[in-house]
Amino acid sequence: MKFLKLISILFIFFGVFPYDNLSSAEVKNPKDYKVLSTTNKKLSIANVEYYLKQGDKLIKNGDLDKAKDFYIDARNLATQLASFYSDLNKAFTGVDARIPNEMQQKGKATLQILAESNSRLASLYIKNDKPDVAVPLLIETIRIMSPESPEGKEAYNTLMQLGFVETIYKG
Repeated sequence: MKFLKLISILFIFFGVFPYDNLSSAEVKNPKDYKVLSTTNKKLSIANVEYYLKQGDKLIKNGDLDKAKDFYIDARNLATQLASFYSDLNKAFTGVDARIPNEMQQKGKATLQILAESNSRLASLYIKNDKPDVAVPLLIETIRIMSPESPEGKEAYNTLMQLGFVETIYKG
């Protein structure tokens, strides 16, 4: 009788089935299960890069109108991401220093790709004889990247070539 009680207690304690290979929910890379991970093509810098690459392919094929649409999508998404990262940075300042640091890094990368999309879109507008539409994009590039950055210098030189500014920037 004691033996039967002991067996039942062992079954309850150790279980009837072995625990090996019962669960296939092993997480090798936790980022694989995040909805908006960096490999996702929804709300990420990778998607902005995708839009720019698609626009570049269309430029090579001579389809300027579709390329413009992709560049505009890239610019809009980059602007939206920069705003989100800035908002999160401000919200967590003074609360947890790690989060603002991460948002600042992501924000810088987003501003870099925003400047790139502005440059490509401005070049396309200039090519289509619409320099008046390109000027605000070039000015925004200088504002977000600073006049001393390579992108800012290139944007200012383009403004000079268009005749919008006349003073040579020696920086």
